[in-house]
Amino acid sequence: MTQAAHTASAIELDSKDLPAYCPNPAMPVWSSHPRVFLEMSHGGEAKCPYCGTVYRMKPGAVVHGH
Repeated sequence: MTQAAHTASAIELDSKDLPAYCPNPAMPVWSSHPRVFLEMSHGGEAKCPYCGTVYRMKPGAVVHGH
């Protein structure tokens, strides 16, 4: 997968979507894996260790400490 394709497949999150976790509600049940919470405060991007889905904060969204 090229970097451009990888970037295009990122799921963008807003502050209201935190805490971030995967699998997300839009994913089909048959492809589920254990829920894992993702740390978004370091650079505004995280990758699921199970399925590789990339989550990224929307431009201007603020990550608040929990």
